[in-house]
Amino acid sequence: MSGGPALGSATKIHQFLSTERIFFFILILAAVLRFACLDLKLFHHDEAIHAWFSYKLLTEGTYLYDPSFHGPLLYYVTAGMFALFGDSDLVGRAIPALLGVLIVALVWPLHKLGYLDRRQTLVAGFFLAISPNLVYFSRFLRNDIFILFLTFVLLLALLLYFERGQARWAALAGIATGLGLACKENMPIVLGIFALYILYLLWTEKVVLPSHWKRDFLLSILLLGGVVVLFYSSFGVHPERVLTWVPDAVSHWWAMHEQERIGGPFFFYIILFLLYELPIFILAIVGIGQFLHARKKQEEKDSMYSLVRTSLQQAGLSVPTLRTFDKKEEFFRFCIVWMLLSIAAYAYIGEKVPWLIIHQLLPVVFVASYAMTKKKALIALASIIFLAPVLWHVAYVPADVNEPIVQVQNSEDMREVMALIDDSNATAIASDRYWPLPWYYRGDKSEKISYYGRKIDENTFRSGKFDMVITSDEDTYDSLPGFEKQTYNLNYWFSWYDNKDRVLAYYFLRDGKMGNMRLEVFVRNMSTA
Repeated sequence: MSGGPALGSATKIHQFLSTERIFFFILILAAVLRFACLDLKLFHHDEAIHAWFSYKLLTEGTYLYDPSFHGPLLYYVTAGMFALFGDSDLVGRAIPALLGVLIVALVWPLHKLGYLDRRQTLVAGFFLAISPNLVYFSRFLRNDIFILFLTFVLLLALLLYFERGQARWAALAGIATGLGLACKENMPIVLGIFALYILYLLWTEKVVLPSHWKRDFLLSILLLGGVVVLFYSSFGVHPERVLTWVPDAVSHWWAMHEQERIGGPFFFYIILFLLYELPIFILAIVGIGQFLHARKKQEEKDSMYSLVRTSLQQAGLSVPTLRTFDKKEEFFRFCIVWMLLSIAAYAYIGEKVPWLIIHQLLPVVFVASYAMTKKKALIALASIIFLAPVLWHVAYVPADVNEPIVQVQNSEDMREVMALIDDSNATAIASDRYWPLPWYYRGDKSEKISYYGRKIDENTFRSGKFDMVITSDEDTYDSLPGFEKQTYNLNYWFSWYDNKDRVLAYYFLRDGKMGNMRLEVFVRNMSTA
Protein backbone atom coordinates (compact mmCIF):
# COMPACT_ATOMS: atom_id res chain seq x y z
CA MET A 1 0.00 0.00 0.00
CA SER A 2 2.97 2.31 0.56
CA GLY A 3 3.49 2.61 -3.20
CA GLY A 4 -0.06 3.88 -3.74
CA PRO A 5 0.52 7.67 -3.62
CA ALA A 6 3.70 7.45 -5.70
CA LEU A 7 1.91 5.32 -8.28
CA GLY A 8 -0.95 7.82 -8.32
CA SER A 9 1.45 10.73 -8.88
CA ALA A 10 3.12 8.88 -11.74
CA THR A 11 -0.28 8.28 -13.30
CA LYS A 12 -1.18 11.97 -13.03
CA ILE A 13 2.15 12.99 -14.61
CA HIS A 14 1.58 10.51 -17.44
CA GLN A 15 -1.91 11.89 -17.99
CA PHE A 16 -0.59 15.46 -17.96
CA LEU A 17 2.09 14.49 -20.47
CA SER A 18 -0.32 12.69 -22.77
CA THR A 19 0.40 12.83 -26.48
CA GLU A 20 -2.65 15.02 -27.09
CA ARG A 21 -1.70 17.53 -24.41
CA ILE A 22 1.94 17.83 -25.49
CA PHE A 23 0.95 18.18 -29.13
CA PHE A 24 -1.52 20.91 -28.16
CA PHE A 25 1.29 22.81 -26.40
CA ILE A 26 3.43 22.43 -29.55
CA LEU A 27 0.56 23.84 -31.59
CA ILE A 28 0.25 26.82 -29.23
CA LEU A 29 4.01 27.37 -29.55
CA ALA A 30 3.69 27.30 -33.35
CA ALA A 31 0.89 29.88 -33.23
CA VAL A 32 2.80 32.22 -30.90
CA LEU A 33 5.94 32.05 -33.05
CA ARG A 34 3.99 32.83 -36.20
CA PHE A 35 1.59 35.52 -34.97
CA ALA A 36 3.71 37.37 -32.39
CA CYS A 37 4.79 40.81 -33.68
CA LEU A 38 3.68 39.78 -37.16
CA ASP A 39 4.29 43.25 -38.59
CA LEU A 40 7.65 43.69 -36.85
CA LYS A 41 9.55 44.01 -40.13
CA LEU A 42 8.73 45.97 -43.23
CA PHE A 43 7.29 44.07 -46.15
CA HIS A 44 9.85 42.36 -48.35
CA HIS A 45 10.00 43.62 -51.94
CA ASP A 46 7.82 40.71 -53.14
CA GLU A 47 5.42 41.02 -50.22
CA ALA A 48 4.79 44.66 -51.06
CA ILE A 49 4.01 43.77 -54.67
CA HIS A 50 1.68 40.93 -53.66
CA ALA A 51 -0.13 43.15 -51.17
CA TRP A 52 -0.38 45.96 -53.74
CA PHE A 53 -1.94 43.72 -56.39
CA SER A 54 -4.36 42.37 -53.78
CA TYR A 55 -5.31 45.92 -52.81
CA LYS A 56 -5.86 46.81 -56.48
CA LEU A 57 -8.04 43.72 -56.87
CA LEU A 58 -10.11 44.80 -53.87
CA THR A 59 -10.45 48.48 -54.76
CA GLU A 60 -10.59 48.33 -58.56
CA GLY A 61 -11.65 44.75 -59.23
CA THR A 62 -8.70 44.30 -61.60
CA TYR A 63 -6.62 41.13 -61.82
CA LEU A 64 -5.01 39.33 -64.76
CA TYR A 65 -2.64 36.39 -64.33
CA ASP A 66 1.02 37.23 -64.93
CA PRO A 67 3.50 34.35 -64.42
CA SER A 68 6.10 36.82 -63.15
CA PHE A 69 3.97 37.19 -60.00
CA HIS A 70 2.67 33.60 -59.75
CA GLY A 71 -0.89 32.35 -59.52
CA PRO A 72 -4.12 34.11 -58.56
CA LEU A 73 -5.02 32.27 -55.33
CA LEU A 74 -2.87 34.45 -53.06
CA TYR A 75 -4.33 37.66 -54.48
CA TYR A 76 -7.97 36.64 -54.05
CA VAL A 77 -7.39 35.33 -50.54
CA THR A 78 -5.44 38.43 -49.49
CA ALA A 79 -7.99 40.78 -51.08
CA GLY A 80 -10.67 38.96 -49.11
CA MET A 81 -8.73 39.48 -45.89
CA PHE A 82 -8.32 43.17 -46.68
CA ALA A 83 -12.06 43.44 -47.29
CA LEU A 84 -12.83 41.83 -43.92
CA PHE A 85 -10.16 43.32 -41.67
CA GLY A 86 -8.62 46.27 -43.50
CA ASP A 87 -5.45 46.56 -45.55
CA SER A 88 -2.28 46.42 -43.47
CA ASP A 89 0.97 44.49 -43.16
CA LEU A 90 -0.42 42.46 -40.27
CA VAL A 91 -3.60 41.47 -42.11
CA GLY A 92 -1.61 40.65 -45.23
CA ARG A 93 0.53 38.18 -43.30
CA ALA A 94 -2.30 36.67 -41.25
CA ILE A 95 -3.26 33.88 -43.68
CA PRO A 96 0.36 32.75 -44.22
CA ALA A 97 0.76 32.63 -40.43
CA LEU A 98 -2.45 30.63 -40.06
CA LEU A 99 -1.38 28.18 -42.76
CA GLY A 100 1.96 27.80 -40.98
CA VAL A 101 0.10 26.74 -37.82
CA LEU A 102 -2.18 24.40 -39.77
CA ILE A 103 0.83 22.65 -41.32
CA VAL A 104 1.89 21.72 -37.79
CA ALA A 105 -1.68 20.68 -36.94
CA LEU A 106 -1.85 18.31 -39.93
CA VAL A 107 0.79 16.10 -38.31
CA TRP A 108 -1.92 14.91 -35.94
CA PRO A 109 -4.09 13.21 -38.62
CA LEU A 110 -0.96 11.35 -39.76
CA HIS A 111 -0.60 10.08 -36.21
CA LYS A 112 -4.25 9.09 -35.92
CA LEU A 113 -4.02 7.20 -39.22
CA GLY A 114 -1.11 5.19 -37.83
CA TYR A 115 1.73 6.56 -39.96
CA LEU A 116 3.56 8.21 -37.05
CA ASP A 117 3.94 6.85 -33.53
CA ARG A 118 3.88 9.01 -30.41
CA ARG A 119 7.51 10.12 -30.46
CA GLN A 120 7.54 10.66 -34.22
CA THR A 121 4.41 12.77 -33.99
CA LEU A 122 5.76 14.99 -31.23
CA VAL A 123 9.21 15.39 -32.79
CA ALA A 124 7.83 16.10 -36.28
CA GLY A 125 5.36 18.62 -34.83
CA PHE A 126 8.10 20.21 -32.73
CA PHE A 127 10.46 20.57 -35.69
CA LEU A 128 7.75 22.06 -37.91
CA ALA A 129 6.78 24.45 -35.12
CA ILE A 130 10.27 25.88 -34.49
CA SER A 131 12.00 25.45 -37.85
CA PRO A 132 13.56 28.86 -38.65
CA ASN A 133 12.64 28.59 -42.33
CA LEU A 134 9.06 27.48 -41.70
CA VAL A 135 8.48 30.17 -39.09
CA TYR A 136 10.11 32.86 -41.24
CA PHE A 137 8.13 32.01 -44.37
CA SER A 138 4.91 31.59 -42.37
CA ARG A 139 5.33 35.28 -41.52
CA PHE A 140 5.78 36.18 -45.19
CA LEU A 141 3.22 37.08 -47.85
CA ARG A 142 4.36 34.71 -50.58
CA ASN A 143 2.76 31.74 -52.32
CA ASP A 144 5.06 29.07 -50.92
CA ILE A 145 3.39 28.55 -47.55
CA PHE A 146 0.08 28.16 -49.43
CA ILE A 147 1.65 25.47 -51.64
CA LEU A 148 3.17 23.65 -48.66
CA PHE A 149 -0.15 23.54 -46.82
CA LEU A 150 -1.97 22.27 -49.93
CA THR A 151 0.76 19.67 -50.48
CA PHE A 152 0.15 18.33 -46.96
CA VAL A 153 -3.62 18.32 -47.51
CA LEU A 154 -3.13 16.43 -50.78
CA LEU A 155 -0.91 13.89 -49.02
CA LEU A 156 -3.53 13.24 -46.33
CA ALA A 157 -6.34 13.05 -48.91
CA LEU A 158 -4.43 10.42 -50.91
CA LEU A 159 -3.62 8.36 -47.81
CA LEU A 160 -7.26 8.44 -46.72
CA TYR A 161 -8.45 7.48 -50.18
CA PHE A 162 -6.06 4.54 -50.45
CA GLU A 163 -7.16 3.32 -47.02
CA ARG A 164 -10.90 3.93 -47.23
CA GLY A 165 -11.71 4.28 -50.92
CA GLN A 166 -14.26 7.03 -50.28
CA ALA A 167 -15.08 9.56 -52.99
CA ARG A 168 -14.88 12.46 -50.54
CA TRP A 169 -11.10 12.00 -50.25
CA ALA A 170 -10.68 11.87 -54.02
CA ALA A 171 -12.68 15.10 -54.17
CA LEU A 172 -10.45 16.70 -51.53
CA ALA A 173 -7.35 15.62 -53.47
CA GLY A 174 -8.77 17.25 -56.62
CA ILE A 175 -9.58 20.50 -54.84
CA ALA A 176 -6.15 20.65 -53.13
CA THR A 177 -4.43 20.02 -56.46
CA GLY A 178 -6.51 22.66 -58.23
CA LEU A 179 -5.81 25.25 -55.54
CA GLY A 180 -2.12 24.37 -55.66
CA LEU A 181 -2.01 24.85 -59.43
CA ALA A 182 -3.85 28.16 -58.96
CA CYS A 183 -1.20 29.24 -56.49
CA LYS A 184 2.26 28.73 -57.94
CA GLU A 185 4.06 27.13 -60.85
CA ASN A 186 6.09 24.66 -58.77
CA MET A 187 3.03 22.60 -57.83
CA PRO A 188 3.71 20.25 -60.80
CA ILE A 189 6.97 19.22 -59.06
CA VAL A 190 4.92 17.97 -56.11
CA LEU A 191 2.41 16.29 -58.40
CA GLY A 192 5.17 14.59 -60.39
CA ILE A 193 6.82 13.14 -57.28
CA PHE A 194 3.50 11.97 -55.84
CA ALA A 195 2.37 10.48 -59.17
CA LEU A 196 5.62 8.53 -59.61
CA TYR A 197 5.28 6.96 -56.19
CA ILE A 198 1.61 6.14 -56.69
CA LEU A 199 2.51 4.34 -59.93
CA TYR A 200 5.17 2.40 -58.02
CA LEU A 201 2.63 1.41 -55.35
CA LEU A 202 0.14 0.26 -57.98
CA TRP A 203 2.77 -1.60 -60.00
CA THR A 204 4.00 -3.48 -56.92
CA GLU A 205 0.37 -4.02 -55.81
CA LYS A 206 1.13 -2.51 -52.42
CA VAL A 207 -1.98 -0.40 -52.97
CA VAL A 208 -5.13 -1.71 -54.63
CA LEU A 209 -7.63 0.82 -55.90
CA PRO A 210 -11.35 0.34 -55.23
CA SER A 211 -13.58 -0.87 -58.06
CA HIS A 212 -15.08 2.63 -58.48
CA TRP A 213 -11.71 4.39 -58.77
CA LYS A 214 -12.41 5.63 -62.32
CA ARG A 215 -15.52 7.44 -61.13
CA ASP A 216 -13.61 9.00 -58.23
CA PHE A 217 -10.70 9.97 -60.48
CA LEU A 218 -13.09 11.70 -62.88
CA LEU A 219 -14.68 13.55 -59.94
CA SER A 220 -11.27 14.79 -58.75
CA ILE A 221 -10.31 15.90 -62.27
CA LEU A 222 -13.58 17.83 -62.67
CA LEU A 223 -13.07 19.60 -59.35
CA LEU A 224 -9.42 20.30 -60.16
CA GLY A 225 -10.39 21.76 -63.53
CA GLY A 226 -13.21 23.81 -62.06
CA VAL A 227 -10.90 25.43 -59.50
CA VAL A 228 -8.26 26.20 -62.13
CA VAL A 229 -10.79 27.67 -64.57
CA LEU A 230 -12.36 29.87 -61.89
CA PHE A 231 -9.10 31.39 -60.72
CA TYR A 232 -7.20 31.72 -63.99
CA SER A 233 -10.20 33.23 -65.74
CA SER A 234 -10.38 35.80 -62.90
CA PHE A 235 -13.79 34.31 -62.09
CA GLY A 236 -14.96 34.69 -65.68
CA VAL A 237 -13.60 38.19 -66.34
CA HIS A 238 -10.72 36.92 -68.51
CA PRO A 239 -11.81 33.53 -69.92
CA GLU A 240 -9.01 33.61 -72.52
CA ARG A 241 -6.42 33.11 -69.77
CA VAL A 242 -7.68 29.57 -69.19
CA LEU A 243 -6.08 28.57 -72.51
CA THR A 244 -2.91 30.66 -72.24
CA TRP A 245 -1.75 30.40 -68.62
CA VAL A 246 0.05 27.06 -69.04
CA PRO A 247 2.21 28.02 -72.07
CA ASP A 248 2.85 31.48 -70.60
CA ALA A 249 3.95 30.00 -67.27
CA VAL A 250 6.19 27.39 -68.89
CA SER A 251 7.87 29.87 -71.24
CA HIS A 252 8.42 32.48 -68.53
CA TRP A 253 9.86 30.17 -65.88
CA TRP A 254 11.97 28.22 -68.35
CA ALA A 255 13.48 31.56 -69.38
CA MET A 256 14.16 32.39 -65.72
CA HIS A 257 15.73 28.95 -65.23
CA GLU A 258 18.11 29.48 -68.14
CA GLN A 259 18.83 33.09 -67.26
CA GLU A 260 19.54 32.24 -63.62
CA ARG A 261 18.42 35.74 -62.67
CA ILE A 262 18.91 34.84 -59.01
CA GLY A 263 21.42 32.04 -59.42
CA GLY A 264 23.45 29.86 -57.12
CA PRO A 265 25.31 26.55 -57.02
CA PHE A 266 23.40 23.26 -57.20
CA PHE A 267 24.09 22.79 -53.47
CA PHE A 268 22.55 26.19 -52.59
CA TYR A 269 19.77 24.67 -50.47
CA ILE A 270 22.17 22.32 -48.69
CA ILE A 271 23.95 25.47 -47.50
CA LEU A 272 20.63 26.82 -46.20
CA PHE A 273 19.98 23.53 -44.37
CA LEU A 274 23.40 23.79 -42.72
CA LEU A 275 22.78 27.44 -41.80
CA TYR A 276 19.27 27.14 -40.41
CA GLU A 277 18.16 23.53 -40.02
CA LEU A 278 21.41 21.72 -39.14
CA PRO A 279 20.08 19.31 -36.46
CA ILE A 280 16.99 18.48 -38.53
CA PHE A 281 19.10 17.82 -41.62
CA ILE A 282 21.57 15.64 -39.70
CA LEU A 283 18.75 13.61 -38.15
CA ALA A 284 17.25 13.16 -41.63
CA ILE A 285 20.56 11.70 -42.86
CA VAL A 286 20.60 9.45 -39.79
CA GLY A 287 17.00 8.50 -40.58
CA ILE A 288 17.94 7.41 -44.09
CA GLY A 289 20.75 5.28 -42.63
CA GLN A 290 18.36 3.74 -40.10
CA PHE A 291 15.84 2.97 -42.81
CA LEU A 292 18.43 1.29 -45.05
CA HIS A 293 19.70 -0.75 -42.08
CA ALA A 294 16.15 -1.82 -41.21
CA ARG A 295 15.54 -2.81 -44.85
CA LYS A 296 18.72 -4.92 -44.84
CA LYS A 297 17.61 -6.75 -41.70
CA GLN A 298 14.15 -7.25 -43.20
CA GLU A 299 15.69 -8.71 -46.35
CA GLU A 300 17.68 -11.15 -44.21
CA LYS A 301 14.46 -12.19 -42.47
CA ASP A 302 12.70 -12.56 -45.81
CA SER A 303 15.54 -14.71 -47.09
CA MET A 304 15.33 -16.91 -44.00
CA TYR A 305 11.57 -17.15 -44.41
CA SER A 306 12.01 -18.21 -48.03
CA LEU A 307 14.30 -21.06 -46.98
CA VAL A 308 11.88 -22.19 -44.25
CA ARG A 309 8.95 -21.88 -46.62
CA THR A 310 10.67 -24.05 -49.23
CA SER A 311 11.58 -26.68 -46.63
CA LEU A 312 8.04 -26.80 -45.24
CA GLN A 313 6.52 -27.08 -48.70
CA GLN A 314 8.86 -29.93 -49.58
CA ALA A 315 7.80 -31.70 -46.38
CA GLY A 316 4.15 -31.21 -47.30
CA LEU A 317 3.48 -28.93 -44.37
CA SER A 318 1.47 -25.69 -44.27
CA VAL A 319 3.30 -22.41 -44.84
CA PRO A 320 2.72 -19.51 -42.39
CA THR A 321 1.60 -16.25 -43.89
CA LEU A 322 4.25 -13.54 -44.03
CA ARG A 323 3.18 -9.95 -43.66
CA THR A 324 4.86 -8.18 -46.54
CA PHE A 325 3.40 -4.66 -46.28
CA ASP A 326 3.98 -2.28 -43.40
CA LYS A 327 2.27 1.03 -44.12
CA LYS A 328 4.48 2.97 -41.69
CA GLU A 329 7.64 1.70 -43.32
CA GLU A 330 6.18 2.40 -46.77
CA PHE A 331 5.29 5.94 -45.70
CA PHE A 332 8.88 6.61 -44.66
CA ARG A 333 10.16 5.04 -47.88
CA PHE A 334 7.95 7.54 -49.71
CA CYS A 335 9.22 10.43 -47.55
CA ILE A 336 12.83 9.52 -48.37
CA VAL A 337 12.02 9.44 -52.10
CA TRP A 338 10.07 12.70 -51.74
CA MET A 339 12.97 14.33 -49.91
CA LEU A 340 15.65 13.22 -52.37
CA LEU A 341 13.64 14.06 -55.50
CA SER A 342 12.69 17.48 -54.09
CA ILE A 343 16.30 18.31 -53.26
CA ALA A 344 17.36 17.13 -56.73
CA ALA A 345 14.63 19.12 -58.49
CA TYR A 346 15.42 22.40 -56.74
CA ALA A 347 19.16 21.79 -57.16
CA TYR A 348 18.56 21.63 -60.92
CA ILE A 349 16.28 24.67 -61.19
CA GLY A 350 18.35 27.73 -62.05
CA GLU A 351 16.33 30.21 -59.95
CA LYS A 352 17.74 29.89 -56.41
CA VAL A 353 15.60 31.75 -53.88
CA PRO A 354 15.44 30.91 -50.15
CA TRP A 355 11.71 30.32 -49.80
CA LEU A 356 11.88 27.25 -52.04
CA ILE A 357 13.65 25.40 -49.23
CA ILE A 358 10.39 24.81 -47.37
CA HIS A 359 9.17 22.45 -50.12
CA GLN A 360 12.22 20.31 -49.38
CA LEU A 361 12.02 20.79 -45.62
CA LEU A 362 8.65 19.09 -45.06
CA PRO A 363 9.80 15.62 -46.19
CA VAL A 364 13.15 16.20 -44.47
CA VAL A 365 11.31 16.64 -41.16
CA PHE A 366 9.42 13.36 -41.63
CA VAL A 367 12.60 11.48 -42.53
CA ALA A 368 14.32 12.98 -39.48
CA SER A 369 11.57 11.49 -37.28
CA TYR A 370 12.14 7.91 -38.55
CA ALA A 371 12.91 5.26 -35.87
CA MET A 372 12.51 7.81 -33.10
CA THR A 373 14.15 6.02 -30.19
CA LYS A 374 14.21 7.64 -26.78
CA LYS A 375 17.84 8.69 -27.30
CA LYS A 376 17.11 10.17 -30.71
CA ALA A 377 14.07 12.00 -29.29
CA LEU A 378 16.25 13.59 -26.60
CA ILE A 379 18.71 14.71 -29.28
CA ALA A 380 15.80 16.21 -31.24
CA LEU A 381 14.64 18.08 -28.15
CA ALA A 382 18.18 19.32 -27.49
CA SER A 383 18.33 20.72 -31.03
CA ILE A 384 16.38 23.72 -29.74
CA ILE A 385 19.77 24.97 -28.49
CA PHE A 386 20.69 25.53 -32.15
CA LEU A 387 17.29 26.30 -33.66
CA ALA A 388 15.99 28.84 -31.13
CA PRO A 389 18.82 31.42 -31.43
CA VAL A 390 18.80 31.14 -35.22
CA LEU A 391 15.03 31.58 -35.29
CA TRP A 392 15.20 34.61 -33.00
CA HIS A 393 17.92 36.22 -35.10
CA VAL A 394 16.21 35.87 -38.49
CA ALA A 395 12.59 36.44 -37.47
CA TYR A 396 12.47 38.73 -34.46
CA VAL A 397 15.43 41.11 -34.61
CA PRO A 398 14.01 44.47 -35.84
CA ALA A 399 17.09 45.37 -37.85
CA ASP A 400 18.84 44.53 -41.11
CA VAL A 401 20.39 41.07 -40.60
CA ASN A 402 23.10 39.52 -42.77
CA GLU A 403 21.29 36.31 -43.70
CA PRO A 404 20.67 34.50 -47.03
CA ILE A 405 17.11 33.85 -45.88
CA VAL A 406 16.11 37.51 -46.33
CA GLN A 407 16.93 37.79 -50.11
CA VAL A 408 16.44 41.46 -51.04
CA GLN A 409 14.52 42.43 -47.93
CA ASN A 410 13.50 46.09 -47.67
CA SER A 411 15.75 47.84 -45.20
CA GLU A 412 14.57 49.21 -41.88
CA ASP A 413 16.13 52.48 -43.10
CA MET A 414 12.99 52.88 -45.19
CA ARG A 415 11.06 53.71 -42.02
CA GLU A 416 13.13 56.91 -41.78
CA VAL A 417 12.57 57.64 -45.46
CA MET A 418 8.81 57.18 -45.03
CA ALA A 419 8.84 59.46 -41.99
CA LEU A 420 10.42 62.15 -44.20
CA ILE A 421 7.76 61.55 -46.87
CA ASP A 422 5.06 61.90 -44.23
CA ASP A 423 6.50 65.26 -43.22
CA SER A 424 6.71 66.51 -46.81
CA ASN A 425 3.92 67.99 -48.89
CA ALA A 426 4.99 66.46 -52.22
CA THR A 427 7.69 63.92 -53.08
CA ALA A 428 9.18 63.08 -56.47
CA ILE A 429 10.60 59.60 -57.12
CA ALA A 430 13.15 60.10 -59.91
CA SER A 431 14.15 56.43 -60.14
CA ASP A 432 12.75 53.00 -61.04
CA ARG A 433 13.65 51.77 -57.55
CA TYR A 434 10.73 52.62 -55.37
CA TRP A 435 9.13 49.48 -53.92
CA PRO A 436 7.69 49.16 -51.27
CA LEU A 437 6.47 52.79 -51.46
CA PRO A 438 3.40 52.15 -53.70
CA TRP A 439 2.10 49.77 -51.02
CA TYR A 440 2.78 52.05 -48.07
CA TYR A 441 1.43 55.09 -49.93
CA ARG A 442 -1.79 53.75 -51.38
CA GLY A 443 -5.22 55.28 -51.51
CA ASP A 444 -5.37 58.93 -50.49
CA LYS A 445 -1.72 58.87 -49.39
CA SER A 446 -0.61 58.19 -52.97
CA GLU A 447 -1.32 61.82 -53.87
CA LYS A 448 1.84 62.87 -52.01
CA ILE A 449 4.14 61.02 -54.41
CA SER A 450 4.88 61.46 -58.13
CA TYR A 451 6.62 58.48 -59.76
CA TYR A 452 8.81 59.41 -62.73
CA GLY A 453 10.53 56.01 -63.01
CA ARG A 454 13.87 57.58 -64.04
CA LYS A 455 16.20 60.48 -63.40
CA ILE A 456 14.68 63.68 -64.85
CA ASP A 457 15.84 67.24 -65.56
CA GLU A 458 16.73 68.84 -62.26
CA ASN A 459 15.07 72.08 -63.40
CA THR A 460 11.80 70.31 -62.58
CA PHE A 461 12.54 70.85 -58.92
CA ARG A 462 13.21 74.60 -59.14
CA SER A 463 9.51 75.38 -59.21
CA GLY A 464 9.12 74.57 -55.55
CA LYS A 465 6.38 72.01 -56.16
CA PHE A 466 8.40 69.24 -54.50
CA ASP A 467 9.98 69.51 -51.11
CA MET A 468 11.52 66.04 -51.33
CA VAL A 469 13.24 64.13 -54.17
CA ILE A 470 14.27 60.47 -54.09
CA THR A 471 16.78 58.94 -56.51
CA SER A 472 18.92 55.82 -56.77
CA ASP A 473 22.55 56.26 -55.79
CA GLU A 474 23.51 54.74 -59.18
CA ASP A 475 21.79 57.50 -61.14
CA THR A 476 21.43 60.64 -59.08
CA TYR A 477 22.25 64.34 -58.86
CA ASP A 478 25.47 65.66 -57.42
CA SER A 479 23.32 68.24 -55.65
CA LEU A 480 20.03 70.09 -55.94
CA PRO A 481 19.90 73.81 -55.11
CA GLY A 482 17.98 74.36 -51.89
CA PHE A 483 18.03 70.65 -50.93
CA GLU A 484 20.08 68.68 -48.43
CA LYS A 485 21.11 65.14 -49.44
CA GLN A 486 21.09 62.02 -47.26
CA THR A 487 21.71 58.36 -48.20
CA TYR A 488 19.62 55.43 -46.99
CA ASN A 489 19.54 51.71 -47.69
CA LEU A 490 16.56 50.70 -49.81
CA ASN A 491 17.05 46.96 -49.41
CA TYR A 492 19.77 44.44 -48.61
CA TRP A 493 20.88 40.86 -49.09
CA PHE A 494 23.59 38.46 -47.99
CA SER A 495 26.67 39.00 -50.15
CA TRP A 496 28.60 35.80 -50.86
CA TYR A 497 31.40 37.79 -52.51
CA ASP A 498 32.00 39.84 -49.38
CA ASN A 499 31.96 36.84 -47.04
CA LYS A 500 33.46 33.96 -49.05
CA ASP A 501 36.90 34.41 -47.48
CA ARG A 502 35.53 34.22 -43.95
CA VAL A 503 32.91 31.50 -44.16
CA LEU A 504 33.60 29.95 -40.74
CA ALA A 505 33.59 33.33 -39.00
CA TYR A 506 30.37 34.29 -40.75
CA TYR A 507 28.70 31.01 -39.76
CA PHE A 508 29.10 31.78 -36.06
CA LEU A 509 28.93 35.61 -36.07
CA ARG A 510 26.47 36.25 -38.96
CA ASP A 511 28.10 39.62 -39.52
CA GLY A 512 30.08 41.18 -42.35
CA LYS A 513 29.21 43.33 -45.30
CA MET A 514 25.82 43.05 -46.98
CA GLY A 515 24.88 43.74 -50.55
CA ASN A 516 22.40 46.56 -50.88
CA MET A 517 20.73 49.19 -53.02
CA ARG A 518 20.75 52.77 -51.77
CA LEU A 519 18.49 55.75 -52.17
CA GLU A 520 19.67 59.34 -52.16
CA VAL A 521 17.04 61.50 -50.53
CA PHE A 522 17.02 65.24 -51.15
CA VAL A 523 15.01 67.20 -48.57
CA ARG A 524 14.30 70.89 -49.18
CA ASN A 525 16.10 73.15 -46.77
CA MET A 526 13.20 75.12 -45.35
CA SER A 527 15.47 77.94 -44.22
CA THR A 528 16.25 78.72 -47.88
CA ALA A 529 12.80 77.94 -49.27
